[in-house]
Parts: sequence; C-alpha cells; structure tokens
Amino acid sequence: MELILAVVIALVVAVAVTGGLVISGRKKKQLPPAEPPSTAPTITAPPAEPHVGDEAETPREEPRRTVEEVELPGATEAPVVVEEPAAPAIEVPEPTAGRLVRLRARLARSQNSLGKGLLSLLSREHLDEDTWEEIEETLLTADVGVAPTQELVERLRERVKVLGTRTPDELRGLLREELIALLGADLDRSVKTEGPEDTPGVVMVVGVNGTGKTTTTGKLARVLVADGKSVVLGAADTFRAAAADQLQTWGERVGARTVRGPEGGDPASIAFDAVKEGIAEKADVVLIDTAGRLHTKTGLMDELGKVKRVVEKHGPLDEVLLVLDATTGQNGLIQARVFAEVVDITGIVLTKLDGTAKGGIVVAVQRELGVPVKLVGLGEGPDDLAPFEPGAFVDALIGD
Repeated sequence: MELILAVVIALVVAVAVTGGLVISGRKKKQLPPAEPPSTAPTITAPPAEPHVGDEAETPREEPRRTVEEVELPGATEAPVVVEEPAAPAIEVPEPTAGRLVRLRARLARSQNSLGKGLLSLLSREHLDEDTWEEIEETLLTADVGVAPTQELVERLRERVKVLGTRTPDELRGLLREELIALLGADLDRSVKTEGPEDTPGVVMVVGVNGTGKTTTTGKLARVLVADGKSVVLGAADTFRAAAADQLQTWGERVGARTVRGPEGGDPASIAFDAVKEGIAEKADVVLIDTAGRLHTKTGLMDELGKVKRVVEKHGPLDEVLLVLDATTGQNGLIQARVFAEVVDITGIVLTKLDGTAKGGIVVAVQRELGVPVKLVGLGEGPDDLAPFEPGAFVDALIGD
C-alpha cells in the first residue's frame, strides 16, 4: 500500500514539473526580451539587375540621360592629347645668282692685306728691285704659289713700264686685269648636275676631316634647290658619329630626302642605294657625302675609290668636288694631290675663305690640280656658299 502511494506521488510531481516547463516556454515565445537599438546604418539591398530583354527602370523624378550626359568617374579632367612632332618648315634658299657679290664685303675684310698691299706697292713713285721683291713676298704670303707669283710679277713689270705714268685708277685696273687672268676667267665653273636621259646627275663630295665637307654638302643642296632642282642626299659618311643626322637635318630644311644606313655601315652600299633612290624618284641631282677620310690612311683612300666604282655601276659620275679649308694653305695642296690620285677631281670647294688673308690659295690649287674652284664658303650661314666669280673675287681683293 505504501509502495502504491509512493508511485502515485512521483507521477503527480513529474506532471507538475512538465507543465511548468511548457508554460515557461510559451511565455518566452509570447514575450521575447527587447533587443537594444542597433547603431549600424540601414542597408538597402540594390535592385535586381534586369534580365536580358528587360528595360532598366529609371526613377520618375530623374529624366533619362544619354551616354554622353552620364558623368563617369575621373571624367572631369581633360584628356591628355599627345601631339605629333611638327614637320620642319621647308625653307626657301636665297637665290645663287650674284650671291658672291652680296657677300663681297665679308670677303674683302679678310683679303685687304693682299689687294691693298699690292696697290700700295705699285703706287710708289719708283719701282725698284726692292719694291718688286716686296710685291713677290706679298703674293707668296697670300699662298698664290711660286710659279703663279713669278708670272704675275713679270707681267706687271712689263705693263707698268709701258704705262709710264700710273694714276690710282690705272693701277687698279691693271692689277684687276692681271689677277682675273691669273684666276682663269675662261674656266667653266658650273657644277655639272645634268645626268644622262631619265637619270639624275650624281655629285660626290670628298675631303678630309675638319674641312666642313658635310656642311658644304648640305649647303650645296640649298644651292641646287634655289636653282629649281630636286635633290636626294646620300649619307655615305658612316664613320663619323652623327654625320648622317647632320646631313639629314640639312636636307629636311629644303625638302630633300636623305638615304642613310647604320653607323659604321658600308659607305659604298649607301651611295649605291642613294643613286638608286634618286632614279626611282626621278630626282634631278643625287649628292653623296663621303667619309672625311684622312689622306694619310691608304686603306680609307682605297675605300673612297670603291665608293666611286660602285656608284658608277648606275652611270658615270658627273662631278667629284674636293672640299678644302682655305686656312690650311699649302697643306691643302698636299691633300689635293692625294685625292686626285684616287678619284678624278672635277672641281674644288674652298671653305672658310672669309677667315683668311691667304686668298691666293684659289690660284695655287687650280694650278696644282688643273681644275677650277667652283664654290667658295664665306661664313657659317646656310646660304654662305657661293658660286665662284673671278671678277667679284678680285673686286673684293682690291676694293673699288
């Protein structure tokens, strides 16, 4: 009996505990504890992307905008425009006709010691042997050369004796005539630029380092362009750094194309290609600038001969111009002899003639090579290369 009573009491207690738990659980679900307010910002989910074929919605308060009206990030800054380098302006060279006359004052400033000295000596009341020796010395100092000096003095002696009285004007006229005759007024000084039919004239420019050979080639291009000719330049001086760049700059200034190769490349190959290009472009003239090879280097002189032979595969050379520095005097004659043995020199270009009182080198070099001085350089300006005119040259020597 006691056992039955104990079991009943245990069942009652179990039911009571279970009921309390159920009631407690229901109360928790009905009255959940209040959560503290959140300080995090409210995040609104982005609208779903439209499917293919759907039209994107635009808020009613904002009108639809075109692509051009939409301001993209970073679009407020102006775009960077990379400008192409401007092509160099084509220059119009100064006309060559009468150019030496226009440069006469520059020439006269450096030549007065020759012309004025001769006039002063010839104006003496008595022309004795000492005076004639002074005249000879003046001519030799000006690099006229021994043989031409002796010839000139003899002719002056004869004409002064026949003339008798000597007024300043008579002496000036006498000296002018004899100097022009000494220079060779009848020599053909034109630069040959007329090639065979349908091919350009080919001019090769040679000379030693330091004579201004590449600059002279560029200035000669200006002379030819000023005379209405189209020019192609061949940068065959591959041994001197920046020689091709220098020549190309000269060409660009007058619209002349420059054919060049790698530094240290084969000069003969470049010269050949330049003539080939000139033929293809139907140019009037091809100017070939060769290396400023030293006349003491036999190997380099042989290379110059090779350039000449390769170019002549297209046809004969029309001109081979030797550039000489007028200030080198008799040393220039040594250079002239060696170059003449390698290539057939047809004309001479004397540079820096305005910087020396030794204008007699014109006479000496002509006698040495038997070819005329065709061009003279009288300054650093681009149009300071002038065709040589004996009359204008002598007038600059002795003045008006």
